[in-house]
Amino acid sequence: MIQIRNVTLRRSAKVLLDNVSLTINPGEKAGLVGRNGAGKSSLFGLFTGALHEDKGDFSMPSAWRLSQVEQNMPETEDTATDFVLGGDTRLLELRQALARAEQQHDADPDNMDIGMEIAHLHSDLADAGEHDAVPRAQALILGLGFQTTELDSPVNSFSGGWRMRLQLARALMCPSDLLLLDEPTNHLDLDALVWLEAWLKRYAGTMIVISHDREFLDAVTDVTVHIERQQLTRYGGNYSAFETLRSEQLALQQTAFSKQQDKIAHLQKFIDRFKAKASKAKQAQSRVKALERMEKIAPVLADAEFTFEFKEPANLPNPMLAISEGVFGYVAVVDEDMAASTPVPPPQPSPKGGGSEAAKVILRGVSKSVLAGQRIGILGANGQGKSTLVKTIARDIPALGGTITEGKGLNIGYFAQQELDVLRPGDTPLEHMFRLAREAGPNSGESGREQDLRNFLGTFNFTGEMVKQTVGTMSGGEKARLVLAMMVWQRPNLLLLDEPTNHLDLSTREALSMALNEFEGTVMLVSHDRALLRAVCDEFWLVGRGGVAPFDGDLDDYQQYLLDEAKARREAVREESARQQAPQVAAQEQRKAQAQQRTQDAARAKSLRREIEQLDQRMAKLQAEKSQLEQKLVQSPNPKDIAEAGKRLKSVNDELGKAEEKWMTLSESLEAAS
Repeated sequence: MIQIRNVTLRRSAKVLLDNVSLTINPGEKAGLVGRNGAGKSSLFGLFTGALHEDKGDFSMPSAWRLSQVEQNMPETEDTATDFVLGGDTRLLELRQALARAEQQHDADPDNMDIGMEIAHLHSDLADAGEHDAVPRAQALILGLGFQTTELDSPVNSFSGGWRMRLQLARALMCPSDLLLLDEPTNHLDLDALVWLEAWLKRYAGTMIVISHDREFLDAVTDVTVHIERQQLTRYGGNYSAFETLRSEQLALQQTAFSKQQDKIAHLQKFIDRFKAKASKAKQAQSRVKALERMEKIAPVLADAEFTFEFKEPANLPNPMLAISEGVFGYVAVVDEDMAASTPVPPPQPSPKGGGSEAAKVILRGVSKSVLAGQRIGILGANGQGKSTLVKTIARDIPALGGTITEGKGLNIGYFAQQELDVLRPGDTPLEHMFRLAREAGPNSGESGREQDLRNFLGTFNFTGEMVKQTVGTMSGGEKARLVLAMMVWQRPNLLLLDEPTNHLDLSTREALSMALNEFEGTVMLVSHDRALLRAVCDEFWLVGRGGVAPFDGDLDDYQQYLLDEAKARREAVREESARQQAPQVAAQEQRKAQAQQRTQDAARAKSLRREIEQLDQRMAKLQAEKSQLEQKLVQSPNPKDIAEAGKRLKSVNDELGKAEEKWMTLSESLEAAS
């Protein structure tokens, strides 16, 4: 088990944990939660040995094999499959040991001990899963969203987010007693997230995970450890159970609770309004349940340090926009020597020279309307076109065909998956706000005075000199809060949100959920955070197979759909891999049989040599006795002695003949065994 006794942990002069104690039992799956900066990652450093306790005692079994996701970006020309295979350290150790033993055997083929070692190593490799290592590695890669065509692609050919997925797959490939996962869902879409949950539920070891995804934590953890005010508190149960218990504890703190009544009343007001407004559609009922959860844990939400709300839109065009036979994709510059894979639209000369522009079509024939007040969740596997659809509606990239008609007065608030798509790294939050104020003009109704802009940024936790910190030096969470602040200031009537929660902690995610529910305009949301999708969306669009279609089920139905699709892909890959690996498996079995035969031959040869050596000794004694008897026959004057000597000589000759015959047989057998 993992035991922390009266531990104090510092980073520089800052005390992160002060005299804390905690026990994690073998096989438990613990979620580590707390606000950003509370010390979650530093506690992981204690588990890995990167940090050491300043006071107290920390212990975990020395024999435990630990696995964690390396945070460095892998740089290698190894294929994706080989890179993930390298995560199985047990298999790697056994393969290296076998290679060394086989080299020793080649140098000393008569060494029976080496032969026995080779046989044992083959047996250990079989136990370690050598026969299905490649299919297991490829199942991990495919489960995390890669295509079968990418299994043999070099790691360096993938972008940063995909390489981090390979780091995750490599960590899962490692046979471990303790698995540490720090924000494993950050680079995943919903498809990969659902697959990861299913995998972690089957994981037999001890697991500790840091995550801001409440549904992910609910699915994979049975213990919650909360870091707050330099203390650790252990709760039995998943995140929802922790939320309920903590809400009850806060409710008991009457003094603090009474100060929160205005916030709770405000929260209750919009819960009641939306519960009354929701339709009976399956998706809307999921949202009602999510709002009921918020009602249940109102004290926890009211205790959050950060809340915000979207301003009422100046107008609500209806429809917001209409798409007719839309063609969505992007234009890329390709080598002139390469054939264009997509004929529509035709390649055009590139202004850069040395190539041509070819359209990469992702979605075709899209005809959809977006109405005022709609709450649309956009679902679909990674790479199917969700972000392309959102970017096109946001006017970031042009449509390749069809028409998009915008309602009069449409005002879009866009949260890009990569925050720097809408932020300037060298500018400060204050400079971003000044630019918005200039673009809006004096008739916008919004104040562009510095103090007013500072006050506004303060509501998003940009206080003091933080408003003059350049965006490039900010954390992911700070960038996300700045994008939200800019969206709120612009008073949009259509919100386009592409993975807005990637860098948000749990309390900020709850604040976003509340703000979106109070928003009077239209929301289109791409997210792998199912809690946010459930709480905000009344309907879903499924992006895939080159088009956009309504998805009639709720998120539970979609999750099952994803699991069924993933299972079908895994079975297809397993069958193909088994077909390709059959010759390798047969060769491996042949090598194993040959090793066993060599071991048996070595043992047989040793036994034969021992028998021949004993026969040599016996035959030497018989030859000596024969010489003595022959001499006695010649020299003895006593007829009786001569008779006895002759009789014994016949026995010695008979025995010597049989021994020589057996010696020949054993020598032939030894030659064959060697």
